[in-house]
Amino acid sequence: MTAVVDNLVAFGRLLRRRGLEVHVGRLLDVIEALPHVNVASRDDVYWTCRALLVHRRDDLEAFDAAFGAFWRSGNPWLRRSDAPAGSDAHPAVAGADGAPHQQESALDASDERRDASEGIRAWSDLEVLTNKDVAEFTEAEVTLAESALRRLVWSPGERRTRRWTRGRGPQLDLRRALARSVRTDGDVVALPRRRRRTRPRPIVLLCDVSGSMERYSRMLLHFVHAMARRHQRFEAFLFSTQLTRITRQVRGRPLGAAVEAVSRAVPDWSGGTRIGDALRMFHQRWARVVLPRAPVVLLVSDGWDRGDPAALRDGVARLQRSCHRLIWLNPLIGTAGYAPLTRGLVAALPFVDDFLAARTLKNLGELAVHLNTLAPRAPRRR
Repeated sequence: MTAVVDNLVAFGRLLRRRGLEVHVGRLLDVIEALPHVNVASRDDVYWTCRALLVHRRDDLEAFDAAFGAFWRSGNPWLRRSDAPAGSDAHPAVAGADGAPHQQESALDASDERRDASEGIRAWSDLEVLTNKDVAEFTEAEVTLAESALRRLVWSPGERRTRRWTRGRGPQLDLRRALARSVRTDGDVVALPRRRRRTRPRPIVLLCDVSGSMERYSRMLLHFVHAMARRHQRFEAFLFSTQLTRITRQVRGRPLGAAVEAVSRAVPDWSGGTRIGDALRMFHQRWARVVLPRAPVVLLVSDGWDRGDPAALRDGVARLQRSCHRLIWLNPLIGTAGYAPLTRGLVAALPFVDDFLAARTLKNLGELAVHLNTLAPRAPRRR
């Protein structure tokens, strides 16, 4: 487990032991905030943690005592307490009114030192989790990451439907104008207008679970589950040598049950990679069901394909023509020496609107931002 996860889990456990309501979401807020302050400054770190972790005035004394214990047992480069040598008691931490709190009892101090020995030893590593390759996550890190993914907003904007509604649009609503004229002896005294109704734009995800993607499969399932929870108009498919729709398995279920259901539903997990064949199956069976509403399509794969490059090129080109935007997410982007030079990728990339990284939590957060800022019009294509 990385130092940052160890430290935050230990600190949160100590705070909960002292009665504070500290959940994973608040600890993730600390992860996001501390890189923006001077972590060598006791005051900066104290006020940041206090603002994000303390929500009741009655909890201030318990938080101050716990924070003091963690700070004293932390990194050599962090400022130490000015406690006199040989003193077993913990120095007080100033409270909200500036007055120091009383020292803890010997038993409580021992508990704090034991928890603190696990504790805050690498405040400067708070960006490690968000920049770490998701394939290398431990179980504890996967849990934190899944909580972070659930908080992201996946909103690719809205699409215009064929239906009309009242509004300040450029189109005159002649039917409503004539209906109103009945009340004024046939005189049209107002020119009401109308506009197209809008609906949230759907997201369709096609994810590669072949052998070359096995290292990323666990985290990608968390990604799919988090997106299914936050976006109602969402369809998900997994493929290796075959294509399997998993929307029903991931929607409305707890994570563990969803992962188990997906594992049972996919017959070719960690098999060979034939992206072109999988896309052909998608177009034959599912395209008419999920593509008419101009969705954003996310294709997640490392691009290692054993099939015919021409089949991959044709499948990707057809997919691009059928969707609002086609985004290829590749977990190899950002690794040392990587370049998209496989025959399949070389053939397919001209028909991809965005070729983005999916190797770290930071990459997935950037994807959420990208989706939230998509233009309402489809990009120009060749």
